[in-house]
Amino acid sequence: MIRFTTSGESHGKALVAIIEGIPAGLKINQEYINKELSRRQQGYGRGKRMLIEQDKAEILSGVRHQRTLGSPITLLIPNKDYKNNQDIMSPFSYTKVVKPLLKPRPGHADLPGLIKYGLEDVRDISERASARETAARVAVGAVCKTFLKEFKIDIMSYTLQVGNVISDVSAVQKGEFWKNVETSSLKCPDIKAELQMRRLIDRVLKKGDTLGGKVVVVAKNVPIGLGSHTQWDLKFDGRLARSLISIQAVKSVEFGLGVKLAETLGSAAHDEIFYSKKNGFYRTTNRAGGIEGGLSNGEPITITCTMKPLPSLVNSLTSVNLETKKMSKAEVVRSDVCAVASLGVVCESALACEIASAFKEKFGADSLNDIKNNFNSYNKRQKAL
Repeated sequence: MIRFTTSGESHGKALVAIIEGIPAGLKINQEYINKELSRRQQGYGRGKRMLIEQDKAEILSGVRHQRTLGSPITLLIPNKDYKNNQDIMSPFSYTKVVKPLLKPRPGHADLPGLIKYGLEDVRDISERASARETAARVAVGAVCKTFLKEFKIDIMSYTLQVGNVISDVSAVQKGEFWKNVETSSLKCPDIKAELQMRRLIDRVLKKGDTLGGKVVVVAKNVPIGLGSHTQWDLKFDGRLARSLISIQAVKSVEFGLGVKLAETLGSAAHDEIFYSKKNGFYRTTNRAGGIEGGLSNGEPITITCTMKPLPSLVNSLTSVNLETKKMSKAEVVRSDVCAVASLGVVCESALACEIASAFKEKFGADSLNDIKNNFNSYNKRQKAL
């Protein structure tokens, strides 16, 4: 399997990711990793820190002459803002008295984290709980996307909703859909909706508030049979849901029609099965979102993720001072007004990591060429049915 772990604080020296299980022989393009990191930082409504960081990853291990060795890959993403926070975030002694943050933010990990670990400064929790951690996940996702592209598996995302403004995706011409997404400041295919979203973000910015929304992430050309129906923890949709819901600020995950299935008759809820010699088994609808019974079914995996408004507000909410126990306004921490477009990129990476892991489990070997041989053999067996 493919797995990874990340480390680092939001304003610490760097973020680090270690990936295990990437097969030997995969060509890695560092520029592509950095391009993905740049995509994460874009989007109308992002905060000023995006102007500071300009993330770039350095490969420390597991790659030689642009090809993977089969050993763990280590990625390092320096935090440029560390130079402004050295006294606050020093891992050793510090020269200045650092005033603790004592007023936890509602909606953040601040208070439950402090209680869990017995700590006294909000920074001890917020620095790691911060969505800054997703930069490391996107770097990992770029490596996993590179692996999946060897098998023509593509992953993309678009913004469906910001606040109460919803994209009318059905009105967008098919040939223009993804072109609009890539040129949009909010990764929105509906140009009219994008303008309304931008105006809404501007109004909310003036109020010192924040906005959430919805993104749709899609994986195309995923083979039939990833995951398993045999155990609860092997079901593919369960694994994908866990990965996506773990992203900071994501509060719900829906596959295919999602919550709309509650109001849909069974006769209109499922994807009828057809067969032709040219295409094999296929569907004309994808209400299941590409997964049935815990297994990928060959249709595009389509998932909608809902993001809550970010909890760091300029006009902060009511909290309690940890020292005095008196009512107070929560700490004001630099943040975004809206990060929905960025969420789409993070969701792509989360999806890529889980698909890559399940793919290697299914066709597993230590080298890329051996995996390709196994994959080709599986495809021949399918065509023979």
